[in-house]
Amino acid sequence: QVQLVESGGGSVQPGGSLRLSCAASGYSYSSNCMGWVRQAPGKAREGVAAISPHGFTYYRDSVKGRFTISRDNAKNTVYLQMNSLKPEDTAMYYCAAAPRCATVVAAEGEYNGWGQGTQVTVSS
Repeated sequence: QVQLVESGGGSVQPGGSLRLSCAASGYSYSSNCMGWVRQAPGKAREGVAAISPHGFTYYRDSVKGRFTISRDNAKNTVYLQMNSLKPEDTAMYYCAAAPRCATVVAAEGEYNGWGQGTQVTVSS
């Protein structure tokens, strides 16, 4: 099991930026696809971005060009840089670890770790 500790959430105005961090521990980290899943109240859970152990990245269409996911394997940490934030980005953001990136992209399947969530609020 991978343990995940998230930080970096907060409240920003539209057009602002946030950088989320997820520190992972556990022997399975290096073999996991890491990513972010979000859920707003009353909305379906949706995959945001994912990155494979070799650095291949995946994004949902609505965040392409605005969000960048990266991972520092030496620090066992994954990041999500969020620029040009929109009100519709408001949600709880969860760091996730899974054997396959398809799991994170689809926001369903087998996970090896799941963060507690960090709130991102975009409003005037």
